Amino acid sequence: MELRTASSPKDVKYYTTERLREEFLIQDLFVPGEIKLVYSHIDRIITGAAVPVEPLKLTAGDELRAEYFLQRREMGVINIGAPGRVVADGKAYTLGYKEGMYIGMGVKDIVFESEDKENPAKFYLNSAPAHKSYPTVVIKPEGTPEDGVVIVKDENKVELGSLEDSNHRVICKYILPGQVESCQLVMGMTQLKPGSVWNTMPCHTHDRRMEVYLYFEMGENDFVMHYMGEPTQTRHIVMRNEEAVISPSWSIHAGSGSKAYTFIWGMVGENQAFDDMDGVAMKDLM
Repeated sequence: MELRTASSPKDVKYYTTERLREEFLIQDLFVPGEIKLVYSHIDRIITGAAVPVEPLKLTAGDELRAEYFLQRREMGVINIGAPGRVVADGKAYTLGYKEGMYIGMGVKDIVFESEDKENPAKFYLNSAPAHKSYPTVVIKPEGTPEDGVVIVKDENKVELGSLEDSNHRVICKYILPGQVESCQLVMGMTQLKPGSVWNTMPCHTHDRRMEVYLYFEMGENDFVMHYMGEPTQTRHIVMRNEEAVISPSWSIHAGSGSKAYTFIWGMVGENQAFDDMDGVAMKDLM
């Protein structure tokens, strides 16, 4: 498990391009046959991915000083690959493309599997410290509710922006209070409509929560300019397909792409209020 320490905004304003990427960019997440994990000291979030060719078991590793990975943690999973299964304490949960899962604290054995090892699943993971165990459930954007499966509510599918402003997008909220309960993890996905390239603009910060973005559904030559830093000290990181970026609570987090794309967002911190954000006026960005 790779470790990343926290960074002060007083220092970040002096970072070179290489240093910004070293501290905040997460590359090479989806490696066939491996589980890749990055542990950030910022609110103790773990970002990772599992691409099972053969079954892959998630273990705590020495970094957590725990008997098993979710002994003191919870986890959200979203599959961005071919169909696969997450086996939690012996029970198998099938996840298709863009289907998710919440796994509560106390689940001891977690194994990732692909239905077809020649076309494996790509399980994207966010994990946060937890104090209570909530039910493990599958989360689907569409479908019919059934035992152990939560369908995203209509009020949690929010269409925002416009093509004229190049930010027409749909936000689909997976893990949040009132739909899928968790201790602190909030997670979802935003998809830009064709012709739109801006996400989260006007931008904002939220001092009470940090955030991680995973950008995907991008072509080989596509990219996203991910903007970060204090509103008056903006910086950028060039993002490619299936790369993630860590956003401290003091930083803006916005992006503009060479064409439309999709991203998964995960937040942990002081509260779970999706709308608890401090807006930044367009004229105040520097």
